[in-house]
Amino acid sequence: MAADCEAWLNANPFEAEDLSDSFVSGDEDSAGLVLTNKNITEINGNWLTSSSNSIHEARLKAKAKRKLRKNSSRDSGRGDSLSDNGDVVRGTSAVPTSPKSKLLDRKSRLGKGRGLPKKGGAGGKGVWGRSGEVYEQEEVDEKDPNYDEAQGNCVYETVVPPLEERDFEKTVTPIVQEYFEHGDTNEVSELLAELNLGPMRSEVPALAVSLALEAKSSHRELTSRLLTDLCGPVLSHSDMENSFDKLLRELPDLVLDTPGAPQLVGQFIARAVSDQILSKSYIEGYKGRVDCEYARAALDRAAVLLKMSMGGLRIDTQWGTGGGQRSVVQLIKEMNLLLKEYILSGDSKEAERCLRDLEVPHFHHEFVYEAIVMVLESKGEKTFKMVLQLFKIFSLSSIITVDQMRRGFKRVYMDIAEINIDVPRAYFILEQFVDNSFSMGIIDVKLRDLCPCRGRKRFFSE
Repeated sequence: MAADCEAWLNANPFEAEDLSDSFVSGDEDSAGLVLTNKNITEINGNWLTSSSNSIHEARLKAKAKRKLRKNSSRDSGRGDSLSDNGDVVRGTSAVPTSPKSKLLDRKSRLGKGRGLPKKGGAGGKGVWGRSGEVYEQEEVDEKDPNYDEAQGNCVYETVVPPLEERDFEKTVTPIVQEYFEHGDTNEVSELLAELNLGPMRSEVPALAVSLALEAKSSHRELTSRLLTDLCGPVLSHSDMENSFDKLLRELPDLVLDTPGAPQLVGQFIARAVSDQILSKSYIEGYKGRVDCEYARAALDRAAVLLKMSMGGLRIDTQWGTGGGQRSVVQLIKEMNLLLKEYILSGDSKEAERCLRDLEVPHFHHEFVYEAIVMVLESKGEKTFKMVLQLFKIFSLSSIITVDQMRRGFKRVYMDIAEINIDVPRAYFILEQFVDNSFSMGIIDVKLRDLCPCRGRKRFFSE
């Protein structure tokens, strides 16, 4: 073995300078041992052919890498780094933070970067995307194996099927009946516009008029206003004419439920002509072509009303106005006329009908007040007894509720002092009227005890 080593040394002699450079200093690791000759160099297991200066530079780079490895094991890469040319770059070490403290923080926790959210705020789970980002319309790929030529020209829209005749009344009747409650024609127009009426468009006015024939006068007035507002936006003039033609043909059936249907339909026709829904020649077009007596009666009624309108009659007020649309002064006047007519005729059923036609159940306390004041101002017992009898009938039939009756009596109690100025015996008459009302069951004990009474005058001798 020794002979072999000696033979190899004789074949590869070392020079002094090579021998001095071939050993690593004491502070270097054995892994970085460098064995060199003039042309061949080994650095960390890599064989290189370079000059002595390049060998020295390679040795320095290897030493710097070893120091970097030691530092990186301590501060996890937050310290120094090595640049591309081998220079050591000093970096600021960031204080590590716990990810639990900022669960929703989208910023980098390494202390590097500009502190902006990841991917501009468009990355991560549960993120809708970058703020302000607008997605463009996806173009159809003609090379797609599922591509269909007809698909590119399709227009998608909501299609409402036409309303069938069997479903017409079930759909439109609740709309009209609800309109009688709120009186908003715009809402009815919107609801009808959402329906695909189709050929049933001309049936809407006929259905509304037939429902109004069985309703009150205020509902008929609302129906006339509805027809005026629907003509144009929803219905055409030809639809209106076809609808009234149908009403004239169905009059024999309408008379069975509403005996006064011919006169009422005639008033609707006259109002429609006045509101320019129907043409002025509509009535003249039926002359000599009507065989039904009910249709002739309706057309004659419409013609008479139109002639009277030329003389100053206002057709737009022929139905009257509902209770909620009348002024308080007008309501009080009509209640006084109602009471006076009842005192003269004694017909309680007619008084009940007139009070119902006013359509003001919330204002019946005024009727009670005016009736009691009429009793206090009257002379004789006729008015006293008749008003008591009328109150008894209205309380039993619940036309005047207990609350409205109580409010009317309390209003008289509050104003009795002023009434007594004009009627000296007002306290005495009121006390008798309250006692009789309690005995007949019109009022209760509490309301009777609230009745005011004037103290007796003391004589001079006392």
